[in-house]
Amino acid sequence: MTILSRAFLTAAATALVAAAGVAHAEEKKWTTVTIATEGAFKPYNFTKPDGSLDGYEIELTKYLCDHMKVECKIVVQNFDGMIPALNAGKFDAIISGMSATAKREEVIAFSNSYGSTGQAFATAKEGDLANLPEKGQVFSLASDEAGAAAEIEKIKPALQGKIIGVQTASTAATFVDKYLKGVVEVREYKTTEEHDLDLKAGRVDLVMASMAYLTTASAKPGNEDMTTAGPRFQGGFLGRGSSVGLRKSDTELKAMFNDAIEAAKADGTIKTLSEKWFGFDVTPK
Repeated sequence: MTILSRAFLTAAATALVAAAGVAHAEEKKWTTVTIATEGAFKPYNFTKPDGSLDGYEIELTKYLCDHMKVECKIVVQNFDGMIPALNAGKFDAIISGMSATAKREEVIAFSNSYGSTGQAFATAKEGDLANLPEKGQVFSLASDEAGAAAEIEKIKPALQGKIIGVQTASTAATFVDKYLKGVVEVREYKTTEEHDLDLKAGRVDLVMASMAYLTTASAKPGNEDMTTAGPRFQGGFLGRGSSVGLRKSDTELKAMFNDAIEAAKADGTIKTLSEKWFGFDVTPK
């Protein structure tokens, strides 16, 4: 075979590979997206008596999908199994109040944040923890971890020997394990609603969850004796806020979600929806 023939064949093979790559890229064009949510994390997402889904993220998802011009299907999945199921290909994205943390980013990718409220405690209004210091004050584990840690030291004596409820695989569970291990007894629950029931029944002394969730939960009929207590914590390993969880390989889908989220910030959709569902603006700064 001549050098010219070899060159021709090489060029032809290269062209075929390139063409295959273009065809593959076209096959990957996103027209439908399956999204997982918990369906039990009000006001982010919850299941109504008729079986339909509602909440901040459900309404926001409709906006994002319309903006991306894709057809979306929302499926319900237990929170603690979401990341493995995503990577196994059972769905394409997670929109379920999931904070983008460094630990989670080891195995999946995240979009830009669509909401940031931080983690807080809740307890019984008439309980001995209702007067924890610094109620409503926000401490950053990102910009001032030392100050946040000092605040935690202040409340440890009051928490000594208490029983705290957290959702399994949540950032609250990570926080309690890091800062309150050996101080409190920890009970984990599949859903936040389950630990609320145990708080009401007196089986736990306090719970820790998203501030947005606790604000809504304490306003529910039957939870009149529930109140937020002590300081609130944001940033650091708690993450940069609720974000869409995605497979690392789906870079185009991530870019599509980012574009839609930024549009929702710019036109006030996130502000409007968060004030509707949380009572305050959770737009990430």
